[in-house]
Amino acid sequence: MFIVHGNIKTMEERDFSDGYVEIRDGKIAALGDMKDCPKAEGEVLDVQGSLVMPGIIEAHCHMGITEEKKGMEGDDCNENVNPVTPYLRAIDAINPMDAAFDDALQAGITSAMIGPGSANVVGGQFAFVKTHGRCIDNMIVKAPAAMKVAFGENPKVNYSGQGVSPSTRMAIAALLREELTKAVAYREKREKNKEQEMDFRYECWLPVLRGEIPLKAHVHRADDILTAVRIAREFHLRMTLDHCSEGHLIMGELKEAGYPAIVGPDMASRNKIEVQNMAFKTAGLLSGHGILTAVTTDHPVSKIQFLPICAGLAVKAGMSPEEGLRAITINAAKICGVDSQVGSLAPGKDADIAVFNGNPTEVFTKTLYTLIDGEIVYSSKESGASF
Repeated sequence: MFIVHGNIKTMEERDFSDGYVEIRDGKIAALGDMKDCPKAEGEVLDVQGSLVMPGIIEAHCHMGITEEKKGMEGDDCNENVNPVTPYLRAIDAINPMDAAFDDALQAGITSAMIGPGSANVVGGQFAFVKTHGRCIDNMIVKAPAAMKVAFGENPKVNYSGQGVSPSTRMAIAALLREELTKAVAYREKREKNKEQEMDFRYECWLPVLRGEIPLKAHVHRADDILTAVRIAREFHLRMTLDHCSEGHLIMGELKEAGYPAIVGPDMASRNKIEVQNMAFKTAGLLSGHGILTAVTTDHPVSKIQFLPICAGLAVKAGMSPEEGLRAITINAAKICGVDSQVGSLAPGKDADIAVFNGNPTEVFTKTLYTLIDGEIVYSSKESGASF
């Protein structure tokens, strides 16, 4: 397929006001100015000046694992009976039939980081997946992609009154340290004796300890953010700071720590004590301070299809327009550890592409086409584009 006459925003060093994208075998084969476009073979999609950009990426959500309209029967987000469950895998609970996947495609969202919620100190393993398909195994880009941990109000509330830890922030930190200490000991034994029998509970920690995937830390309050940083430093771990609602209050410390932030869901209500300082300004302040920043809906806390609008509201609150788009494309890809494959338009990357009749961060903009792996998976009948 060739996409031609597009206003191409690559999220790389160069854009093309009248350009083309060549797609072969699900990958981007070439792109550039129309004057350099080779003779088109196969399908030709003339987008007539529409915006062509990388598919949008949701860096933190629970779609398909907290299904819409299905109540308890469709809610597999939290294993509420044990505060430490690192061995749980999101791929065993994500239902691609959830209506949210179609909503994502209609918004130009082509991939998402999906995993357990924050009721437990350790919730389990996230997966980074494409948003089109019926079999989750065929949608996976990276799994496991992160290990979910949570600080603050959610684990406290979930286990308060049950007569078990944690009921304090001290216990949350202690339980995580205890689990990590045991995981480190398990790794050392495995390294010394390759024939040692695998322990299912701790084997899942090895990609974290090797630095292959990060801790994905649910943190809102400044003190919880700094506790997460403290523990990650103690164990020399990669980490992403998810929500990071009070990150703007400790920007100097976060800049020094070097961990990226996934900010949101700022469209949701401030219905908990720990989110009282939640605001759209946070994303712009953090990115302006040199901290790699993405924006999230935390679906279903706010709806997945409003992700580009959330980025637009961050721009309205001070983030630069360019950084607003990066926060839902290449920044999100980098934070999720998949930027070699998605997040920008470049030869060799997956042909995950969104075509809009304007800037997607503006509320009246419509998605014209969504492509995943070079296949059109959503097409607007109101599009002025033509084959």
